[in-house]
Amino acid sequence: MSLKAEIEKRKTFGIISHPDAGKTTLTEKLLLFGGAIQVAGAVKSNKIKKSATSDFMEIERQRGISVATSVMAFEYRGKKINILDTPGHKDFAEDTYRTLTAVDSAIVVIDVAKGVEAQTEKLVGVCRTRNTPMIVFINKMDREGLDGFDLLDEVETKLGMKACPLTWPIGMGQRFKGVYNIYAGNIRLFSAHGKQTEDDTIEISDLSDPSLDTLLGEAAANELREEVDTITQVYPKFDQEAYERGELNPIFFGSAINNFGVKEMLDCFVDIAPQPLPRITEERSIEPEENKFSGFVFKIHANMDPKHRDRIAFMRICSGIFERNTNYFHVRNKKKMKFSNPTMFMASKKNIVEQAYPGDIVGLYDSGNFKIGDALTTGETLTFKGIPSFSPEQFRYINNADPMKSKQLNKGIDQLMDEGVAQVFTKLDSNRKIIGTVGALQFDVIQYRLEHEYGAKCTYEPVAMHKACWISCEDKAALSELKSRRRKNLAVDKDEKLVYLAESAWTLKMAEENHPEVKFYTSSEF
Repeated sequence: MSLKAEIEKRKTFGIISHPDAGKTTLTEKLLLFGGAIQVAGAVKSNKIKKSATSDFMEIERQRGISVATSVMAFEYRGKKINILDTPGHKDFAEDTYRTLTAVDSAIVVIDVAKGVEAQTEKLVGVCRTRNTPMIVFINKMDREGLDGFDLLDEVETKLGMKACPLTWPIGMGQRFKGVYNIYAGNIRLFSAHGKQTEDDTIEISDLSDPSLDTLLGEAAANELREEVDTITQVYPKFDQEAYERGELNPIFFGSAINNFGVKEMLDCFVDIAPQPLPRITEERSIEPEENKFSGFVFKIHANMDPKHRDRIAFMRICSGIFERNTNYFHVRNKKKMKFSNPTMFMASKKNIVEQAYPGDIVGLYDSGNFKIGDALTTGETLTFKGIPSFSPEQFRYINNADPMKSKQLNKGIDQLMDEGVAQVFTKLDSNRKIIGTVGALQFDVIQYRLEHEYGAKCTYEPVAMHKACWISCEDKAALSELKSRRRKNLAVDKDEKLVYLAESAWTLKMAEENHPEVKFYTSSEF
């Protein structure tokens, strides 16, 4: 099959939401439809199996949350679909942000009872900065929740989306009777048995058809007619180009746990979701159809198998064909590397692959050569954009609890920071190291892993800190003045970039006012 045909087959997307909206359940049902798993619960049981491979994953079991992005692939209707199921918990948001750089589209899951929640707003904001096409799946329709139109209003006001309902619920909770598929022009009746068969689908070309009253009951049929009439008047018709530009967002309703409404979304997704898109580098735009291979690392996972102390670097393929046992150029290290056992994942099962194409996610066994954002090419020097580090929200001094193990501690901190678990800032005035994380749970992860993987013990000390801001300034005199006046607030990150550590929002505001030539950024990519 030609490279162009392989590219057209692929759809790579991420699933994002607030915790408990039903991301993992939805992922599982998509895999069921793809025939990739045979039993519900397989994704969760794989998570438990995987959590046994690394002790710190005990946190995942104890707290019932995902702490790492899962990468899964399956085939459906002749397409190869790559799913990246991301952690919903805000303490692991940085992992999710980076994962979103590797997808071509996203599905946003919203709980019908809770509506749009804070973490969803943040993640959608990240997608919108990249104009990522997004589909919304409103889940748990078998429970009582917000009115459909109220939810659409929330989606538009809180998420800044332009809603375009492609299915519409017939009732909800106890009254939930099914969904009307606006996109395909049919009705699927709901039954709680969790199996959807073609018998449940009734073709309805015209909602004024009197058979609808017999099917749903007169009251429910009239309510559906009125609501669909309102939708056609208020909301725009589906426009493929507007969706691909990220300016229009299809909305679907269903109940993932009951396997209901998922097929409608998946069928539509396969039709409309973009194939692998170009990727922007500092040098040029990379087109997927190019013959030359290129790809970038967006995630590193240490100790996938504790017996071998291995790390796996997850690479998104951007152009050309990746082949096993072929030499590729590692841009940052300026050296050639080849991989004898590149893998692809189906839930937790790993298969060695001979070839992979744009849109695919490949796991590369890594002995410490990779950092997040690294590029592999056939020889060209490329620097991929859009893989930032965000300003942490929690900060602590890290102290060595065992002076005999300084080397192990420094090695552990370096490797964990490469993995993107957290960020380290070294203060200019004292050389003390400050760890910054998105959430408090990450400190437990770091402490546990330093001890059990590197044999180093650490303690933490609180530090009053509001934000870490990366700095740029073209005026050397102004930068020099900042360095002399604010030295106690300055640090460098692991890449030796200058960072301003603000104790409060007020001190940051004062620094910005007193040093107008200096620009302060809350992301390391500017």
